[in-house]
Amino acid sequence: MFLEVRHLRLIEAISRQGSVTRAGSVLHLSQSALSHQLKELEDRLGFPLFHRVRKRMVPTRAGERLLAGSRSILNQLRSLEQELSSLDEDSAGVLRISTECYTTYHWLPTRVCAFAQKFPRVQVRVVIEATGHPIEALVKGHIDLAIVSTTPPRREVQYQPLFKDDMLVVLRRDHPLASRAHFPVESFADETLIVYNSPFEGFTFEQVLEPAGVRPKRLLEVQLTEGIVEFVRAGMGIAVLARWAVAPYLESGELVGIQLTDRPLKRQWSAATLRTEAPPPHLSEFVKLLSEPPRPAELGLDEELPA
Repeated sequence: MFLEVRHLRLIEAISRQGSVTRAGSVLHLSQSALSHQLKELEDRLGFPLFHRVRKRMVPTRAGERLLAGSRSILNQLRSLEQELSSLDEDSAGVLRISTECYTTYHWLPTRVCAFAQKFPRVQVRVVIEATGHPIEALVKGHIDLAIVSTTPPRREVQYQPLFKDDMLVVLRRDHPLASRAHFPVESFADETLIVYNSPFEGFTFEQVLEPAGVRPKRLLEVQLTEGIVEFVRAGMGIAVLARWAVAPYLESGELVGIQLTDRPLKRQWSAATLRTEAPPPHLSEFVKLLSEPPRPAELGLDEELPA
């Protein structure tokens, strides 16, 4: 290809200004340099692009055609340049996130709000469809950040620990085991366990049930925390949830939360991102905002989370 962007700018400037001299002042080139470029282009093409009419440069038929194409291409280039000049890593773009657990939506909006105040031109997009398999979505480039509690080793993925939360067995107040200090793991075999999804996967199964060789009597899948709570309140089963996820219900006394084991069992949350030497500043800032555990105010509470 012998046509270059400089040639297109040359044709546009000469046509608009009407002379090589005035075009040179616009392009910040000398008259001789501009005349040399025009002659070089006309020699390559094999025909003239301008007539010299009364000291004015008038496009030939070929010049008119090239001018029309130049304007279209240069307009697109200008639009692209403007977009790229405003699209710096600190202040513009899209941040696509997902989480492997729906409970994070209790406190995630406040973090997004705080992030928006610092990066108002970065759009945060929650990719709901990646909830079931956030790490796979991250590796495939469908999201930029995954909030996860399981950290399968992947060469291209790095994990940054965020915070830990207490996991409790959530029961009705009239449940026979509601007054116990902790829930006997063998008792799960007599219970309907209400879960979000993925039977026999997740924190409860991996950390408690599978090591003890215990399976619940029945599983009931409900994908919303509020729905799980309502099923527990109706006496349809029990659930294992983060303390902060059910804090309002524990505070009001509607439900009881007891420990899974004789010692507090905590779940570690991490931010998963693709391994890179220089992550975008806005991505690093968002991870920083996630590092603090949910605060009572984010959950609609006035005081500390009930013990």
